[in-house]
Amino acid sequence: MANFEQETVSTYDELETRIKRIANIGNATGILYWDQQTKMPEGGTPARAKQLSALQSIQHELLTEDRTGELLSELEDENLDVEQSAVVREIRRQYDRAIDVPGELVTEIAETSSEAQPAWQEAKAEDEFETFEPYLDRLRELQIERAEHIAPDKDPYEVMFEDGEPYLPLDTVERIFDELREGLIPLIEDIQEKGADIADDAFAGTYDADVQEAVARDALDVLDYDWNRGRLDTAPHPFMSGTQFDARVTTRYNENDPIGSLTATIHEFGHASYQLGLRDDAYGTPLGDSRSSGIHESQSRFWENHVGRTKTFWELFLPTFKQRFPQADDVTVDEAYEAVNQVFTDNLIRVEADELTYHMHIILRSEIEQEFVAGELDVAEIPARWNELMDDYLGVVPETDSEGCLQDIHWTSRFGGFQNYTVGSVFAAQLWATIEEEIDEPMELIREGNFDPIREWLTENIHQQGQKYTTDELIEEATGEPLTAEYFLDYVTEKYSDIYDLD
Repeated sequence: MANFEQETVSTYDELETRIKRIANIGNATGILYWDQQTKMPEGGTPARAKQLSALQSIQHELLTEDRTGELLSELEDENLDVEQSAVVREIRRQYDRAIDVPGELVTEIAETSSEAQPAWQEAKAEDEFETFEPYLDRLRELQIERAEHIAPDKDPYEVMFEDGEPYLPLDTVERIFDELREGLIPLIEDIQEKGADIADDAFAGTYDADVQEAVARDALDVLDYDWNRGRLDTAPHPFMSGTQFDARVTTRYNENDPIGSLTATIHEFGHASYQLGLRDDAYGTPLGDSRSSGIHESQSRFWENHVGRTKTFWELFLPTFKQRFPQADDVTVDEAYEAVNQVFTDNLIRVEADELTYHMHIILRSEIEQEFVAGELDVAEIPARWNELMDDYLGVVPETDSEGCLQDIHWTSRFGGFQNYTVGSVFAAQLWATIEEEIDEPMELIREGNFDPIREWLTENIHQQGQKYTTDELIEEATGEPLTAEYFLDYVTEKYSDIYDLD
């Protein structure tokens, strides 16, 4: 028996060593992507595309080698503990989704994605969708081909959705979308028709970008961001990249909108908080990796909305803001709270949207993606379809494609991911409701700048769990019930009815 147990441990250890090597290559890829978005010279794209595709090809080759499959088969019937079983389950899922995908296709997707990024930047800057069209169309073809290799009998779009959210069924998300349409559209209409006037111009004026950066750093200091394991930079589209040892935050600055950069920074801090909260001792394994895109987004939306947009946070942070920007000296906490939470019924940009209209942006994008992937929408028809749905859902039409379908970088890399922004918001509200039950006076903690109890709860219940549980299991473990839109709808209805003095 002793020899048999030793053989099993050795097999598991070999599999873990293999997956750690694959993960390290992936993490190196992430650093190259971060550099491309923040520091790389404009002329570096041809080489960077080759570098990224080479690393992703090596990852694919290692994952799909015969030995990986042999190790998984040997461990299939062994008596592993809970954590080992979770690791094997997650590696098995990665292996099964990669084994039938040709390496040449992986390389081409990586190269095309990397080349698409500067094309998107140029298209957005020049307001010329035609510049981006061929890349977007080719990426669709490539991603459909990949999906058909993974699951030939399944809807390709569903396969793409499962890349980021493997254990939460797409029909569950679509049901939540239906509930949000039913609950949010009447609330938005009530605000438009009956909402009281609020201090939406409290931060009107010009705010120097360099000083905005100082304010962003102040906010990260207040939230206790670990500068020893992170940094703040600018990017065309804010994002976070990294691991539990190096989680880097990016933001962007608009001199007419100091709140946009601040909330974006807090949002990306939420992502970084998740990464930095992962288990150090499990680095390189599924136990030291985040659960899914939707769970990741729940952390960023939690910190952005349930912390950064609260009145108590502005009681804490407004004096610091005023020190940096004396022109805001007359702004009161109530005015700051109202300005930060104003509903932009004419807003065109998702990342600048409020908590209500934000989800209309997500829903319309998801619908366009599905139509595009299904072949129901030609690439050249995307701008017109975008404008049509913006008019239907938000009553506003962008004058340029730069403010419309070109506003985000996401389509340079994948399809089927926008839903997770809404999944994250819904789960964040569910998490906050649970925290209110389990932590005494969490709002008072925010007012005092004592974020440790909240962060420790999230670390224990979400971050440190890694991929031990599937998505649905993790949600139930953390909150005691499945994912539901109820808490989010209750939260926004109460909050915005109070702000806009609705009956």
